[in-house]
Amino acid sequence: MGFTAGIVGLPNVGKSTIFNALASAHAPMGAYPFTTIDPNRGVVTVPDPRLGRISELLGKADPIPTHIEFFDVAGLVEGASKGEGLGNTFLGHIRSVEALIHVVRCFESADAQHVLGAVDPGRDIEIINTELLLADLQLLDKGRSQMEKKAKAGDREAAAGIQTLAAMTEHLNAGRLLRSFEMNDAARELVREYGLITAKPVLYVVNLGEEGCPPELLDRVQRLAEGEGARVVPISGKLEEEISELAPEEKKEYLEAMGLERSGLERLVESAYRLLDLITFYTITTDLQAWTVRRGSTAPQAAGRIHSDFERGFIRAEVFHFDDLIKAGSDHHVREMGLLRTEGKGYVVQDGDIIHFLFNV
Repeated sequence: MGFTAGIVGLPNVGKSTIFNALASAHAPMGAYPFTTIDPNRGVVTVPDPRLGRISELLGKADPIPTHIEFFDVAGLVEGASKGEGLGNTFLGHIRSVEALIHVVRCFESADAQHVLGAVDPGRDIEIINTELLLADLQLLDKGRSQMEKKAKAGDREAAAGIQTLAAMTEHLNAGRLLRSFEMNDAARELVREYGLITAKPVLYVVNLGEEGCPPELLDRVQRLAEGEGARVVPISGKLEEEISELAPEEKKEYLEAMGLERSGLERLVESAYRLLDLITFYTITTDLQAWTVRRGSTAPQAAGRIHSDFERGFIRAEVFHFDDLIKAGSDHHVREMGLLRTEGKGYVVQDGDIIHFLFNV
């Protein structure tokens, strides 16, 4: 299992082009707004060289990688929070995702004019962030009315929630996104309950076009992202879409000819994976499969990613690390060398752990 990310941005910035390259999904594209009415969905595997090595050493064919699920929604426009351009519908599509991929256009094109005329990535980022902020304010305003009714009826939790909600509203009214709000348990619960968009981590993808991007424009995006604590990945959407359609060997040759070790999309996927501070562990009881959990997850929580029964009936976990397997050369030698450990409920799963869960429901 992986995680979900929603691709956002203004119309005609190359969102669907980048989505096509990611998922080889061939989503509809056009030089006019709202080509994407319903969200397109694509599942992309996370590059993982360790998976191939484990497969070789343990003789496990057809390993199952972990993945990212991308949702490409229609371009947002100024006024989206008030319903302009079906904005309320499109904003609703991204409330359930775990992270945002914000595509920013940094190129000129006679074939696809920018919806606002001149290319200005800083202005575009501000427009999208303002609409997301206003949308969150609307939700908090509705939530406040509901909480006040509960508080009047004697609900103490609602009374405490009003204070947290008021602090978050004040933060947004100051023009600050909730990503910079100091979260406590009550705030995190509100974020989860309402699907507050500006609390989600964001990765800015700068679409360079085919001719590249003026350095000053890319620098401006990077400065804005640094101010938010966000990441930036510059790629050429059109070029990546063409590369994605090549056979693996042709793709490798093409990248080598360009002097590149990895495609921009591989960098994008890896950056998106790191965005939520995720790690990968593996199971080999039947198939070899990679799984995703947040860093700091305990063994029962990791077991729950496989099946809720595994977490509910967790007894213990038998664990060895990828590095142990490389050192030993086989799972048999892992055991002989005393590298296999038994861990309990308090064990914090490490990136690269290979785990066999024992449970009883």
